[in-house]
Amino acid sequence: MDKNAKIYVAGHRGLVGSAILKSLQGKGYNNIIYRTHKELDLTNQIAVASFFKEEKPEYVFLAAAKVGGIVANNTYRADFIYENLMIQNNVIHQSYLHGVKKLLFLGSTCIYPKNAPQPMKEEYLLTDTLEYTNEPYAIAKIAGIKMCESYNLQYGTNFISVMPTNLYGPNDNFDLEKSHVLPALMRKIHLAKLLFEGNEKTVVEDLGVGSIEEAKTYLNKFGVSANSVEIWGSGKPKREFLWSEDMADACVFLMENRNFCDTYVNGEKEIRNTHINIGTGKDVSIRELAETIKDVVGFKGNLVYNTSKPDGTLRKLTDVSKLNELGWKYSVALKDGINKMYKYYFKQK
Repeated sequence: MDKNAKIYVAGHRGLVGSAILKSLQGKGYNNIIYRTHKELDLTNQIAVASFFKEEKPEYVFLAAAKVGGIVANNTYRADFIYENLMIQNNVIHQSYLHGVKKLLFLGSTCIYPKNAPQPMKEEYLLTDTLEYTNEPYAIAKIAGIKMCESYNLQYGTNFISVMPTNLYGPNDNFDLEKSHVLPALMRKIHLAKLLFEGNEKTVVEDLGVGSIEEAKTYLNKFGVSANSVEIWGSGKPKREFLWSEDMADACVFLMENRNFCDTYVNGEKEIRNTHINIGTGKDVSIRELAETIKDVVGFKGNLVYNTSKPDGTLRKLTDVSKLNELGWKYSVALKDGINKMYKYYFKQK
């Protein structure tokens, strides 16, 4: 990509898109365009067509998506499949119609079967049943992969799909009811530390409530007190985590240096599974994660594991050999990333 090339980052405000935008700006790209949801509804076919006709982007990072946790995915199943399919269909199709040189479509490793062998290779896609709670979202993302493959094979476009593992970093969601495990644990342990130290005023300010009594009642729902933080399950399940800015660096690297033809073996009769996992290839137990966060935050209380609660899938690890062979490897170790994350959290307060 030329430094002056017009680049469209769809979803620039989210965890993924904001990291990609920052990476591009840091590398000297100076003709980046983006729109808020209010300015451009990507589910609106006419609006997206008008945008592409007017702006004519040369490169597209498709990071826009409707995302949420387990409860949201399971409750708003129709919304998740409809909105994500519409966003993808509109942006990918208009990219084809308007001659976009290269597009990068971002999905998620939830595309793999619930009981996929570990670590998960790209070839495991569509080999078994998906996890039920986020099936609509996963199916939408699988459709995006197949749409990119199909347009490349029929129309000769250059669309690449990447599937990042669990991400954390700047612009993450710290909402205790809706956030993912790492930011949720970080905020819970931080608030417990404040209670332990008797810093009640800061707890009230952090939660935006009227009194410390109200704050303690609210935190009690999440198992947070001055002396302990409750964690669901045994702590044994293992998960993989990637610093969001590492993910962004991988995405920009692929757009700068690799093409669709690099994602499969030349001469294959059936071209499929061309997507690329993005991760570290390393995982930690939830117990190890919690202990690391506790250490970084400096909480002196206890971590209590509620084994009456479900553990969920025991392991979800990506095989990143394909990404490594294409020339990229992660750089931010988990503890270093957690330190960065905690400093970011403080800046937002």
